[in-house]
Amino acid sequence: MQILSDQCKEVLKKNDQGTYTIPSSLGLYPHQWLWDSCFAAIGWSHIDSLRAQSEIDNLLINGQWENGMVPHMVFNMSPEYARDRDAWASKLSPLSPRSTATSGITQPPLLAEAIQRIGKQLHIDNRKTYFKSVLPRLIKYHEWFYAERDPRESGLVVQVHPYETGLDNTPPWMNKIRKYRHPLWIRIIEKLHMEKIVNFARRDTRELPPEQRMNNIDALLIWDNVRLLKKAHYDIDKILHLPLFFINDVSFNSILVRNNTVLREIAKEARIRLPEKLIENMRRSEKALETLWSESFDVYLSHDFMTEKPLQEPTIASLMPLYAGTIEKERADKVVAIMMNSKTFWLKHPLPSLPKNLRDFDADRYWQGPTWINMNWMLIDGLKRMGYEKEADALRSHTLELVEDNGIWEYYNPITGKGLGSPDFSWTAALTLDLLNN
Repeated sequence: MQILSDQCKEVLKKNDQGTYTIPSSLGLYPHQWLWDSCFAAIGWSHIDSLRAQSEIDNLLINGQWENGMVPHMVFNMSPEYARDRDAWASKLSPLSPRSTATSGITQPPLLAEAIQRIGKQLHIDNRKTYFKSVLPRLIKYHEWFYAERDPRESGLVVQVHPYETGLDNTPPWMNKIRKYRHPLWIRIIEKLHMEKIVNFARRDTRELPPEQRMNNIDALLIWDNVRLLKKAHYDIDKILHLPLFFINDVSFNSILVRNNTVLREIAKEARIRLPEKLIENMRRSEKALETLWSESFDVYLSHDFMTEKPLQEPTIASLMPLYAGTIEKERADKVVAIMMNSKTFWLKHPLPSLPKNLRDFDADRYWQGPTWINMNWMLIDGLKRMGYEKEADALRSHTLELVEDNGIWEYYNPITGKGLGSPDFSWTAALTLDLLNN
């Protein structure tokens, strides 16, 4: 495995921009993405702990908004990417950073996980110093979730754009969007069969085969969502009254629950007391996660935020409460059983982003079926912590074999193992390196 380890390190160095790591050198991803950088920092911690810290610093110091939100993108400020920055127009919000441009939404909250894992590579004195330096901003970020994204004080935070889940074209949300909001201008494009024209405006389908990305109509619907968020100046009070579809995503909330736990551990080691209200909200989130359980599917399901009803389509997100690590043992057993089923998730190259037995499954198309290393990595970690050592070891072996045999790709066909999307992908390299070192 030494060759694979060296290859992973080379990919991270190839994609290094000094203070952040681009997801791939292909040209498709020229900016800094939140959860990409969290994963990259975990990989960097095995190479250069100071470089790993700078990855997180760029997100927290340069990207964080005044209200505490850490955006899902911090833009490359080069003139050639002015169009990307204008598409989001973060300056419309008085809370956005003045010195840089960002998106106006967030992404799965993995900052605490990344910070703790960086700390594990440091001497105990340096670790405490590092934790103390980042905790004020990290605490503010977690407080933001409950101040702005939990309007019912239920413990579940709401996602206002598919990108926030990290599972961009996840079928449960996209299927609802098509029914809930389908603007006339998009219907006209569909009726006139003009979808292919959209490829000229999409960077991803110019760089990669269109059949490996989300389809054009979904891309237009997602862009329409951004347009309305921008119109609301990213003000959550206005956003929640927009004619849009919002969800309580089970994966996002599972990641928040896990990172709440990690935040408590970091604060304890740094001997910094967390605000009592935040601790109370964290406890509420752990209990609220159980409300996403589905007796019909024996897994957890994302819910429609407005109606509080489940979206009747399980995905890889349905397994993510295993990563949260706080769920009931009886339910965890049922989730693991679904995960290990060869008709659903345990394919030749597990774990697909959508179960194979669902209508929307597409082994090559983005988050509709391919295997993603970051999801495997989180589930391996969760399985270990919950005592499923055998299943964790099996998934780890399959994951390392998949990357070793097929290269360091963005995602993979779960049936053939073929690498898909962008080559030399940073989080695949970073997390493979972490699996090799643990």
